[in-house]
Amino acid sequence: MNAPHDPTPVAARAARQQQVVAALAPLLPAGGLLWQSEDTTPYECDGLTAYRQRPLVVALPETEAQVQAVLRACHALAVPVVARGAGTGLSGGAMPHAEGVTLSLARFNRILRVDPVSRTATVQCGVRNLAISEAAASYGLYYAPDPSSQIACTIGGNVAENSGGVHCLKYGLTLHNVLEVRGFTVEGEPVTFGSRALDVPGFDLLSVAVGSEGMLAITTEVTVKLVPKPQLARCIMASFDDVRKAGDAVAAVIAAGIIPAGLEMMDKPMTAAVEDFVRAGYDLTAEAILLCESDGTPEEVEEEIGRMSEVLRAAGATAIAVSRDEAERLRFWSGRKNAFPASGRISPDYMCMDSTIPRKRLADILLAIQAMERKYGLRCANVFHAGDGNLHPLILFDANDPDQLHRCELFGADILETSVAMGGTVTGEHGVGVEKLNSMCVQFSPEEREQMLGLKRAFDPQGLLNPGKVIPTLNRCAEYGKMLVRGGKIAHPELERL
Repeated sequence: MNAPHDPTPVAARAARQQQVVAALAPLLPAGGLLWQSEDTTPYECDGLTAYRQRPLVVALPETEAQVQAVLRACHALAVPVVARGAGTGLSGGAMPHAEGVTLSLARFNRILRVDPVSRTATVQCGVRNLAISEAAASYGLYYAPDPSSQIACTIGGNVAENSGGVHCLKYGLTLHNVLEVRGFTVEGEPVTFGSRALDVPGFDLLSVAVGSEGMLAITTEVTVKLVPKPQLARCIMASFDDVRKAGDAVAAVIAAGIIPAGLEMMDKPMTAAVEDFVRAGYDLTAEAILLCESDGTPEEVEEEIGRMSEVLRAAGATAIAVSRDEAERLRFWSGRKNAFPASGRISPDYMCMDSTIPRKRLADILLAIQAMERKYGLRCANVFHAGDGNLHPLILFDANDPDQLHRCELFGADILETSVAMGGTVTGEHGVGVEKLNSMCVQFSPEEREQMLGLKRAFDPQGLLNPGKVIPTLNRCAEYGKMLVRGGKIAHPELERL
């Protein structure tokens, strides 16, 4: 008798889908499980729209018990699980697995507790970043990290990516503003990272969990620090006729012993895009502008604004404007906060990179990016968290043109690899996801990547949580190295060891 034919990939996927649906449906409320293509398509990507994949099913639990049950069922079936919040991530970290479950935590949207005495808030993972500050406002408190997507992004996603924002220079990233993260391991076991107390028993693994991109555990609840709202905040808008002067001015401000509440930089193409969008009052003749904010008591702000203005003038600022009231301050920041949607108005698609470099190399990387624009035949608008050297170049392209997408990918990889060569890193706050897998091969040695995999295996031995993300395999890095050699693109010493 002849052996039966193996099922086609389509048939095998359908059979697997039926198996997973049968296992999960009893665990979730009505409407809590999606598997038809028209229902799962909205989940096929996050903010990195260049790469898409429909999940096998989407689970939408409403309670921690349901999350635990889903994880246990998926672990028993060896089904991959990818956690998803609001989908505002920009590195493909929430892109689904073709044979896996997308675990949407959007229904975990309750603020559980605001404690003005301890200055903390405990919230479910699906609570929006800005909603925390809104809930704490009546106590004169707020949550400091403020990503540009704060009106939509969730605290669980912020924890996964260690998000920052325009005020992270003074107030820190998510890691510096989170006390405790609760959730579940891939097996469905409860786990807590950090503590609401000053210390934790045993190893303090909070910094391992924050920024782990959903690879180690599923977050369901977060306790964050709240800080007093400053009595006053004022913002300087400084114009420069040369990007090198603007970059040097950033280093000069920090060297003067000043830590602004925010220190942001935008180049001429970006200021033109945002000014046309929000009318923030930006100087369109400047090659670059800096936004420098001071907050605190009125006396502190007046003194710091004066010192920063002196430093900026000495660094070559051609014009300086200081916000006269709160409305004008918010208008100055409205352009920076709307840089991404403004870019969407001038290009069918954009890919936002996220590398970091030493502050003193800001002008060098801007000039290098200008050369790359000519090399790859694509435009790039730049906005930086200049105070901590975190770059956000937005490469403009049309995803409907495969050649433009390919050139965009090469452009982005070039920016990341050049950042590493300048002493920086391939990511600051957007995460690695799928976008920067190849560039991880450039920054980290095989031994370092193996250590990362060892940590993941300690939490997830079968590799079921967000597989294929963040840590590239040895084979992938070897193939990337061969591709670079074939293309004659061994540009930096780091590439030679791939």
